[in-house]
Amino acid sequence: MDRIEMILTQMSLEEKIALCSGRSFWETKTYEKYGIPSLFMCDGPHGLRKQENAADMMGVNASRPATCFPAEVTTAASWDPDLLERIGVAVAEEAKEQQVGLVLGPGANLKRNPLCGRNFEYFSEDPFLAGKLAAGFIRGAEGRGVATSLKHFAVNSQEFCRFNSDSILDERTLRELYLTAFEIAVREGKPSTVMCAYPKLNGTHCSDHGQLLTGILRKEWGFDGMVITDWGAMNDRIEGFRAGCDLNMPGGSGYMEKDVLKAVKSGVLPESAVDTSARRVLKLVLQAAERQKKLCACDYGAHHTLAREAAEAGAVLLKNEDGVLPLDATAKVAVVGAMARQMRYQGAGSSHINPLRLSQPLEALPGAIYAPGCDDRGETTETLLLEAANAARGADTAVVFAGLPGHLESEGFDRADMRMPQGHIRMIEAVAQANPNTVVVLLCGCAVECPWADRVKAILYMGLPGQAGGEAVADLLYGRADPGGRLAESWPFVYGDVPSSEIYDKTKDALYEEGIYVGYRFYDKAGVPVRWPFGFGLSYTSFAYSDLTIGGDTVCVTVKNTGARAGSEVVQMYIAPPSGGLHRPVRELKNFRKVFLQPGESETVTFALDERDFALWQDGWRVPGGHYTVHIGGLSAVIEKAGAELVPPAWQAGSWYETCAGKPCQKEWETMLGRRYVPQTPRKGSFTMDNTVEEMKDTSLVMRLFHGAVEHTIARSFGGKKDRENPEFRMLMASSVGSPLRSMQISGGMKDGLMQGLLEMANGHYLRGILRMIKGE
Repeated sequence: MDRIEMILTQMSLEEKIALCSGRSFWETKTYEKYGIPSLFMCDGPHGLRKQENAADMMGVNASRPATCFPAEVTTAASWDPDLLERIGVAVAEEAKEQQVGLVLGPGANLKRNPLCGRNFEYFSEDPFLAGKLAAGFIRGAEGRGVATSLKHFAVNSQEFCRFNSDSILDERTLRELYLTAFEIAVREGKPSTVMCAYPKLNGTHCSDHGQLLTGILRKEWGFDGMVITDWGAMNDRIEGFRAGCDLNMPGGSGYMEKDVLKAVKSGVLPESAVDTSARRVLKLVLQAAERQKKLCACDYGAHHTLAREAAEAGAVLLKNEDGVLPLDATAKVAVVGAMARQMRYQGAGSSHINPLRLSQPLEALPGAIYAPGCDDRGETTETLLLEAANAARGADTAVVFAGLPGHLESEGFDRADMRMPQGHIRMIEAVAQANPNTVVVLLCGCAVECPWADRVKAILYMGLPGQAGGEAVADLLYGRADPGGRLAESWPFVYGDVPSSEIYDKTKDALYEEGIYVGYRFYDKAGVPVRWPFGFGLSYTSFAYSDLTIGGDTVCVTVKNTGARAGSEVVQMYIAPPSGGLHRPVRELKNFRKVFLQPGESETVTFALDERDFALWQDGWRVPGGHYTVHIGGLSAVIEKAGAELVPPAWQAGSWYETCAGKPCQKEWETMLGRRYVPQTPRKGSFTMDNTVEEMKDTSLVMRLFHGAVEHTIARSFGGKKDRENPEFRMLMASSVGSPLRSMQISGGMKDGLMQGLLEMANGHYLRGILRMIKGE
């Protein structure tokens, strides 16, 4: 009998149930009598956020200093899984030094819509690219002896009502888009844990979803690790055990542990379900303890250098008219924008890092003339604009730093629109009018509307470049580094062009009416022009493609650096399906590789084809027969595939899904879905632990008072001000009164009774509520 099985035979049922909930906000339970150590975990998708004192899940309280690597929006644009692997190694080294056994990341959710407040923390609109990059990070960290948690599983693509919304979509869309990134990351990266998401998936909470957590994740994909909840995401603990949701976090509440005990003793839940989850928890904590014994070097200086390299590799040169970049070393340069002095280098929320070092662009550009142009919130005045224009007028080149200030983009809420602050736009326009050689450096976590783009000579998109971003910007502007990034998401001209623009955040539930037509899959098929397409990016050198050939299951193409500088190119392979049959995108990314070439150097890139490259989902992965076209770098070649003849459903003819003309409509979507969508309206008398204080306060005096008390308590941390413009205030409100009562109980470490009693009162049963509070049940 191995150690884990021996421990399980010694533990009582109550202890095994308790083991499957955390001890504190970041730790698992320890049982010294059984030799079970505690595991410390913390957020870490692009750097470590270890909180040792006051803990929270929104990045509000202080954490230990660590290297702040570029956010995923920037590293995704590198299109370089090897780079992500190196970052994973570095994060793991810092985790080991700080006695952290589990890093909560990376995130593999798709960028369905540009307004998602957490887009900066996700990789791409394309599942293949997102999966490959996530797998790289996981390989690096796990290979260095630190566990990872692939998140948020699954279909969690908005912040609005994320704690209890219902993500509703058809099986084909689920499989081809929203699960594919996770599948690639699980199969190729092999994470120790997967984190289940907050929302429901087609009516069932992810924590309770047996088909998702066991049927697909474990049986289909072969995942053999532990499933952990997002913080406060557990719905029904009994169903969670049944579904394969192993560890409930954070700890301290004992949420539904008494109910589980009763369920096992009454035969409603088999004890084997508890044993299975406890076994997985034990495997993780014991393995982490063994890994922690194997020390490894942690070179923070080397990590800063890596952060700088990553920022340069993920920088996307969107425009470079007349070769205005790179700048001449002797040129007189004006730098404009508050972000040059205080760069926006990371997002807000659970991924917020306390950086060890921080380089600012202005510091890395000595000798430049500086004018703020606007304040830190992106607001400006005529005086500031005049000062900026005068500075630009007296320079050879003007470099404007602009984008999205932190209060407009954060975990916890979605953006209101795709626009930049009006002050930033006015600042860019004023500088461009004063100096024809204007360069804009964009700092933001997702696509923004750029109505000023035609008025400037060059645009360099840095995303959120991490602690070394200032040095990286200087290297790129002066040509000491080549911008190696290519867009990992499409940039539409205006938000109205986005296929989900009329339905996103309009209802509590997330209705995926656009189906598989997200990002470039929509724009290509609909013929809707974009400002900059998926995969786009310029270089300081040039590349030429030749000799595209297909032999059997192998594709070869030659790429040559035809310019005068060394640089990198991302070789992207897309496959176009046969015409007719089931509706499909015009093309889909199926492979890519980043190559680094000296001037005049050539390299032949080889891609292996497999059946999934041609498959779609129809009650399983199936390949329609016909002529497929492989596209790489402006070249194309045809390959014939034998396969099934898949007959389109009767509703497809002339539908939006066949044409992508205009916007999807609910009626056609319901036909594709196979059922009507009926929204659930919370009503007094039928409120449950899944309802929020926000949802109940309008019909319940108790919840109105409770809401006011929570708001007052949070406001005390902000000088008594209820500042809804402050992202931290908004996040704290969303994670408290905007989260279900069950989440408030779990995240607050509250024992049974209080929330259940308040719920009874909200439903009009005051005496019953008081009794539940007294009994603690």
